[in-house]
Amino acid sequence: MSMLVSSTKQVRLRRGGFLKPFRKDQSGTSAIEFGIVATPFFALLFALIEVSMVFFGSFTLENAIDQAGRLIRTGQAQEAGMGAEQFKDAVCDNVYALFDCAEGIKVEVQRFDDFDGISLDDPLENGALKESYPFAMGNGGDVVIVRVFYEWNLIANFPGVGLGNMANGSRLVAAATTFRNEPFDN
Repeated sequence: MSMLVSSTKQVRLRRGGFLKPFRKDQSGTSAIEFGIVATPFFALLFALIEVSMVFFGSFTLENAIDQAGRLIRTGQAQEAGMGAEQFKDAVCDNVYALFDCAEGIKVEVQRFDDFDGISLDDPLENGALKESYPFAMGNGGDVVIVRVFYEWNLIANFPGVGLGNMANGSRLVAAATTFRNEPFDN
C-alpha cells in the first residue's frame, strides 16, 4: 500500500503537482489587480481635483475683480490716485491665499467711449503671458473693462487631458468685468 501512495506522489510531481499549491494560493491576486486599477484611478482622481481647483480659482478671481472693479466704477480709485500696483493689491485683498499675487497676477484696465468700441488684445504672446498691460481707469461715464490674468501651474498635467492652454502646459486663468463708470466728478 505504501508503494501505491509513493507512486501516486511521484505521478503528481511529474504532472506539475508541485506547482499546485501555488496555483491555489491567490493571496497576491488582489495586490496585482489593485496595481492595475490604481494607476488610472489615482490619475483620474488627481485630474478631478486639479479641475476643481482651477474652477474654484476662476470663481475666486471673478469675485475679486468684481469687488476691486467697484472702486473704479464709483470713482474711489481715481480719487485716491490708485496706480496699477495699488489696484492689483485691491484685487489681491479679495483673492486670499489661492494665488501668488505678488508675482503671478497681471491686471489690465482699459477705458472706452462706448461698449461698441471695445477691442481686446490676446493676453498671451508666443504662448506666455505678456509682461505689461495697459492701465487706464477712465472718468465718470466711461466704459471700463478690467481683466485679470494668472498662470496656474498644473500639478496633474496629464497628456491628453488638455487642461493646460499655454505653451508651457500651464493653465491661463482669466477673469473680466465690464461696466460704465458712475457719473462721479472728474
